[in-house]
Amino acid sequence: MDADEGRRVRLLCPKKSLLPSSSSPGIRWLIGSPLFLPPLTVVASFRCLHALPGDPFSPDFSEEADDIRALLLKGFDIVGALYVGCEEDAQKVIESSRRMRLSLFGEKGSYDMLAALANVKTGDICFFVSDSSKPRIVEASNVVYEDNPENYLWERGCLVRCELAFKLPIYVPVNKKSDAEANFSSLLDTTVARLRDPSVAYLVEGPLNSEEEPHSIVLHGRELDFSLQTSSHTPLRTNEKESSKNTIACSHFCSKKRSNFSSTARESADAIRVTVLFNQSRNSLKMRVPIAEYLPASEPAMISVISLKLDVLCYTSKDFPVAAAVSKLIMPGCVDQLDVMKKAAIPELLSQHPQLSPYHFLPPGLFIPVTAIYELSYGETEEKQGEIRKSLHLRLGLPLDRPLLRIANALSFSIRGSREGNLTKDGSSLLRDVHTGIPSSGVSGGIISLIDGSYEYYHYLLDGIDDNGWGCAYRSLQTIISWYRLQQYTSIDVPSHRKIQQALVEIGDKDPSFIGSREWIGAIELSFVLDKLLGVSCKIINVRSGEELPEKCRELARHFETQGTPVMIGGGVLAYTLLGVEYNEASGDCAFLILDPHYTGNDDLKKIVNGGWCGWKKAVDSKGRNFFLKDKFYNLLLPQRPNMV
Repeated sequence: MDADEGRRVRLLCPKKSLLPSSSSPGIRWLIGSPLFLPPLTVVASFRCLHALPGDPFSPDFSEEADDIRALLLKGFDIVGALYVGCEEDAQKVIESSRRMRLSLFGEKGSYDMLAALANVKTGDICFFVSDSSKPRIVEASNVVYEDNPENYLWERGCLVRCELAFKLPIYVPVNKKSDAEANFSSLLDTTVARLRDPSVAYLVEGPLNSEEEPHSIVLHGRELDFSLQTSSHTPLRTNEKESSKNTIACSHFCSKKRSNFSSTARESADAIRVTVLFNQSRNSLKMRVPIAEYLPASEPAMISVISLKLDVLCYTSKDFPVAAAVSKLIMPGCVDQLDVMKKAAIPELLSQHPQLSPYHFLPPGLFIPVTAIYELSYGETEEKQGEIRKSLHLRLGLPLDRPLLRIANALSFSIRGSREGNLTKDGSSLLRDVHTGIPSSGVSGGIISLIDGSYEYYHYLLDGIDDNGWGCAYRSLQTIISWYRLQQYTSIDVPSHRKIQQALVEIGDKDPSFIGSREWIGAIELSFVLDKLLGVSCKIINVRSGEELPEKCRELARHFETQGTPVMIGGGVLAYTLLGVEYNEASGDCAFLILDPHYTGNDDLKKIVNGGWCGWKKAVDSKGRNFFLKDKFYNLLLPQRPNMV
């Protein structure tokens, strides 16, 4: 490898995700995987949230390490930092990166580090490389932004996962409650020692989807090397004397049909599974039996049982020995997660039973999963839990008006033997996102603005309800509410026609006789129902004639770019769901992406698309026909996105 190749920086995250804003000019930690990827590869950036008072460029390394230790998957690492500054600051940036890594892992790392210096005004970023073998810093020879970052990351690597639940009884004298912390820490230390006991076995299984034959092996603690994790990017090798199963690569347990983790993970992620098996009777002459011991208390005491659940997810290359993945990634990950839970549980150890649980997320814009540990006793709507999520959004650069890190958004992992067919994560079998892959609109030079997020397609005759001729607005409302459900803004079921009618009666908009009727509803009624059931506010646009609708394209484009919710269009006796617009501001040419609720067939995607039930519509088509009628007025319902995390 020549010198230029050694100084090539490869970025898997977009440039805009690296650039700090003028309002938050602090540090960003650069994340890579020097153990499994070229050492100057950046897969993500985390914003530094803990700095010394009055100086956003002086991190509080201890606080930062505690947060990132919980968040970052084993297999990923700190490979540098980004500051707003100039070349003279490169040495300071490198040193901050090494100190951060020292706080995280107890060592500064033996690989080259990156210093990225950003100019907020111009948007330029300059990269400098520290030479681990020489005390010098040089500018990167070239910077490559990877075109297919997901493929680059997941064709080379895979996930390994270990779940482990246990209960810890804590015995504390009433007049010595301060002993609780020491007792709890001692129990966790004992647990860590048990995880690495020579008699412990580790069952490795994969792939876990139902379409392929799974492979499995059992590893034993006495065969594994639990020495400190290496930071070198050279793959670890097992000892020649070890059994051949210790050299089996992770690829042996990976699905052969999935090369792009991110495209499928949010519904059914695939990971190699490691199960810890505690063998208490190994090497014993006879089977051990439970022993009860009575210790008379000399003073009043209390016993508290703490339930803990570990869920450790790691990234590894596919050619890495699975035995090394267990000893160098999974077990250190369990130890780190126990340490994070200890620090979170101790302050309220006796006042309430901690209910800490890890969840893994892959939010939009991020190509690597992250882990969040939530205290379930708070409840997701409780203010403290909301503050935790807000902090995570800030660190990961996620928007503060979208619930991307709620428990319902957590990754769902494949389960061996699952036969769910077409059921999605929430159990629905309805068609989703039917506009994906439809033909172009024909607008020359137009800019497309689309719905942001997933939805389900509700149309006539669905669920065995004959609403042909009167239920189109109800179906449009159901599609809109499905969008709020799938974006995790609400957990309510999509309401039936009767539930919608009942809501309108309850707010006094309709008489009781309305329930069970076949009366139409329009944009105004839809806004009432959204406010009643979801607390969602709406904006309504009125136009006097269908031929005026193209004049609203600019406003509709702005809606999809800022709110991203489906729009209901009601005119005369017809209602449609609008999923986007394409608009050429110079020529005024535009098209509307219509999802038509009047469809009465079965859920055949090809039939729906080819039949024009979902597709681009121009106000006047090539044959001079008007899609929107000139002699009808139209109301457009623009639901607003709630401002929440």
